[in-house]
Amino acid sequence: MKKVLALALALCMVFSLCAISASAEEGKVFNIYAWNEEFKGFFEKYYEVPEGVTVNWIIVPNNGGAYQAALDEALLNQADASDDEKVDMFLAEADYIIKYTNSDATQDVKALGVTDFSNAYNYTVQAASDANGCVKGVSFQCCPAALIYRRSIAKDVLGTDDPAEVQEALSDWDKYAAVAAQAKEKGYYMTGSEAADYRAFSNNVTSPWVNENNELQFDAQIEAWMAQAEDFAANGYTLLSDVWAEDNTNQMFADGKTMCFFGPAWYFNFSMGNAQDPDKGCFGDWAICQGPAPYFWGGTWLLAATGSDNPTMLADVMNTFINNEDVCSKLVSEEAQFSNNQAVNAKFAEDPDFGNAFLGGQNDTAVFVELAKGIKFENNTQYDQLCNEKLQEYFREYLKGDVSKDQALENYYKAINEAYPAVVTP
Repeated sequence: MKKVLALALALCMVFSLCAISASAEEGKVFNIYAWNEEFKGFFEKYYEVPEGVTVNWIIVPNNGGAYQAALDEALLNQADASDDEKVDMFLAEADYIIKYTNSDATQDVKALGVTDFSNAYNYTVQAASDANGCVKGVSFQCCPAALIYRRSIAKDVLGTDDPAEVQEALSDWDKYAAVAAQAKEKGYYMTGSEAADYRAFSNNVTSPWVNENNELQFDAQIEAWMAQAEDFAANGYTLLSDVWAEDNTNQMFADGKTMCFFGPAWYFNFSMGNAQDPDKGCFGDWAICQGPAPYFWGGTWLLAATGSDNPTMLADVMNTFINNEDVCSKLVSEEAQFSNNQAVNAKFAEDPDFGNAFLGGQNDTAVFVELAKGIKFENNTQYDQLCNEKLQEYFREYLKGDVSKDQALENYYKAINEAYPAVVTP
């Protein structure tokens, strides 16, 4: 018996030394590529970095594909990079994630130790998987999206700011257009950008931007958005502005005249800073409802770079942001996020005392729990970011009267050809 115990103790010591050695062999610099500082803020608040490791953030703006270009160059040089310069983890959006999950630049996270996806929303796992079902990363958030409206303007236009009643008034696109006309009569815009509701169309397409013959095609939903944008522009129901431009975001101030914005939880807590401005904002004068169509918008995925010299930390970061109940709860309660943990979200959705002060006390988590049930990740291509962004950009030139519709489309095709020479345009 003593010999057995002695052998067991010796084996434990060996395994212990192996674990210490493995930890010691991990890199001392953890490089993360991202396009903004949203996740950086959450990471620095809620993740405990292992002693002796320095986290290095490489942040490149997303506009015009600049982030992807910088990331692609780094991944191309990954094999020859020094340990301190290797990409360990990088962030990706729904519009182009499959470009990376279906490449050798990412690795199987289950092999690293990320194996429990029982509480993650299925579409977030699907989006992070390659064509063979190999999971390459995780998302810390789920992104069902809503129509975000000014309560005070809704009361003036509709006579109510109650989410259920507003939803009934805006439950389809015909009703939405009718309310836009009512809003104009009262001196308001329905949206501050003709592209504010673009994702409510583009995330309901039934065909991809690029078909199996590598041909660019316009889904019926994209055509429906274009028709609506023409109608709203002609009738003065909307400002003509980029979603991220000041003309649109300034409408979030208290003196703004815009009734509706569109987006998920990350939009109103990360992108509506003007509404939250202590001097010029209108904190609390907002609410959400589904709007004319269910949809999701974006999301941020954490992908594991092949060649990372920090595999243990990689797995720990991913496990923390989908399975650590305390961290996921803080994302909801302190950051107004909709977490990628169904059990945590259900807890807040069922809490009668939980509410979002920005939304006048409305329990947005309860709304998003219902909206999340219908999310599907379908008809996506690696070309989606620029196909979506450039259409909005060039179509706006036509809506403003700067070019003809034919010329706007011609300019769009040219931009797509320059970015993706292999894609055949009309």
